[in-house]
Amino acid sequence: MLSKPGDRQHQSHPEETEEELREQQDATQTETLPMNLPIKQEPLDLTEEQRQEEQELLFKQQALLLEQQRIHQLRNYQASMEAAGASVSFPGHRPLSRAQSSPASASFISPQEQPSKPHFTTGLVYDSLMQKHQCMCGNTNTHPEHAGRIQSIWSRLQETGLRSRCECIRGRKATLEELQTVHSEAHVMLYGTNPLRQKLDSSVISMFVRLPCGGIGVDSDTIWNEVHSSSAARLAVGSVVELVFKVASGELKNGFAVVRPPGHHAEESTPMGFCYFNSVAIAAKLLQQRLNVSKILIVDWDVHHGNGTQQAFYDDPRVLYVSLHRYDDGNFFPGSGAPEEVGSGPGVGFNVNMAFTGGLDPPMGDAEYLAAFRTVVMPIANEFAPDLVLVSAGFDAVEGHPPPLGGYKLTSKCLGHLTKQLMGLAGGRVVLALEGGHDLRAICDASEACVSALLGIELEPLSADVLKQRPNENAVSSIDKVLENHSKYWRSVQRSASSAGLSLLEAQRGDSEENETVTAMASLSVAAMEKRTEDEPMEEEPPM
Repeated sequence: MLSKPGDRQHQSHPEETEEELREQQDATQTETLPMNLPIKQEPLDLTEEQRQEEQELLFKQQALLLEQQRIHQLRNYQASMEAAGASVSFPGHRPLSRAQSSPASASFISPQEQPSKPHFTTGLVYDSLMQKHQCMCGNTNTHPEHAGRIQSIWSRLQETGLRSRCECIRGRKATLEELQTVHSEAHVMLYGTNPLRQKLDSSVISMFVRLPCGGIGVDSDTIWNEVHSSSAARLAVGSVVELVFKVASGELKNGFAVVRPPGHHAEESTPMGFCYFNSVAIAAKLLQQRLNVSKILIVDWDVHHGNGTQQAFYDDPRVLYVSLHRYDDGNFFPGSGAPEEVGSGPGVGFNVNMAFTGGLDPPMGDAEYLAAFRTVVMPIANEFAPDLVLVSAGFDAVEGHPPPLGGYKLTSKCLGHLTKQLMGLAGGRVVLALEGGHDLRAICDASEACVSALLGIELEPLSADVLKQRPNENAVSSIDKVLENHSKYWRSVQRSASSAGLSLLEAQRGDSEENETVTAMASLSVAAMEKRTEDEPMEEEPPM
């Protein structure tokens, strides 16, 4: 059977191709294991001491061989049980990687290292199969949302040693039912299943277009790979869901999902902006349905507005959606996300668009994002008091992206500090899921900074210049519009209105002085009451 993998693959249903390839890889590794451990024959002229050393080496090799064989047997058993719909876990061993074919991933931490690392830590999820979602033309310069994005991030986390400090969990493909918590049945069937023959009828053929590069897509930038895209998109969703549920249930402290394709632009029945299924929105819906989580905060700091996420929760007061994005009066993709879009029905006030307008004159950077967090995001988030925080972590606001893809000057260091601020909410239950971001150095630096923050590593402090810098006038004007629209819904932002134009140091100094004033007034009040008590004569008892 192993001699003809091609025949087996072509005879299979396309939906099963990935799983079968993985099984073949496991079988091949099992088959070749003994070849990697040659056992030496004992020469006739050895001394007794040499004979003992050789025998000890032989025992060690045999023990290692048995251990590796046992791991492979457990993996095969686990895979067969999961295929049958049963969840299996083995104490003493971490979940095995599904990304072993990736040169960037090698293998996860060996079982021998497991006991020394605490389980309750930051979780990571990644799978190299998500790299297979790529245009048939193979030109990454034409398509900025390419496989190298997640591969580069995963390599960076490995090189810096951050990955070994985290708990790496196994992702999975989301079920069609899970996808339908946010998307229509027709959308899920069209983009969540593989066979082209089901799609080649007059009602859906118009959904796909021939791209200038020669590939296929649903629009000029959102490519479609008939063999791999549906599996990759479902794997991205399922991986985010798995990580979110482990954090929500207390198995993990927080987490970062290294996934693609992204999701926050995907609407109920429309893929767009590289997105097919809205991973973060689906995870939030499932938290509501399965764990009855009552208050979820979604912070979206991708430079583009998350129109799909806004649509999914626009009338839901149990989900507070806060997006910080380049808006430019609706002239930047996708054009939605005006500050006046505050929610509808019972969800009014629970949709907050920190919409930056003013183009790139000058571009927004650390001072502007710190001001927005200080005056809008954190006050409202604290007042909302979420049970869990999900972050649509697009890194395309980071310096290094050309104007059409962002053009802002936010630093990775600042994103680390923003992550740390969010960790003060919901008992630290924060999960970041990769969205956009296309400059490889920028997204690797940002991922490193955010994972460092999640792990509780001491962050490099922001520079004195950033702390002293006031946000630019366009940013202050944009912040004021948001405060104006939401002051009627959130008491906390009423206090922020006067400090929007201050630098971080000035604002902190003002808070400190205000606290001192309040403390002094409280002390005076107490002293006055005590004085009054001393001065008042005791009432004489009336005569009998």
